[in-house]
Amino acid sequence: PLGPEVIIRTYSAGVHIGTIISREGREVKLANARRLWSWAGAFTLNAVATKGVDRKLSRISIPVEEITILEVIEIIPVSSGIDLSTTEK
Repeated sequence: PLGPEVIIRTYSAGVHIGTIISREGREVKLANARRLWSWAGAFTLNAVATKGVDRKLSRISIPVEEITILEVIEIIPVSSGIDLSTTEK
């Protein structure tokens, strides 16, 4: 892995999970990027990052190899051992 996994919250493109490849200002490139469409079992993104989600009731997309995200407003490190892998079959 390139580094620790993070949760990225954007101004208008939702919430993404992945590993930061690069960052310049409010632009971030992520590797192994998944979109967090909906979640249950955690009230805030801070709780998602530290406690995880109810995987049966949450929707995490399949990964893309790389994505460039604009208008990043929050970067939250994911705690060790938290499983935020895809929930899609």
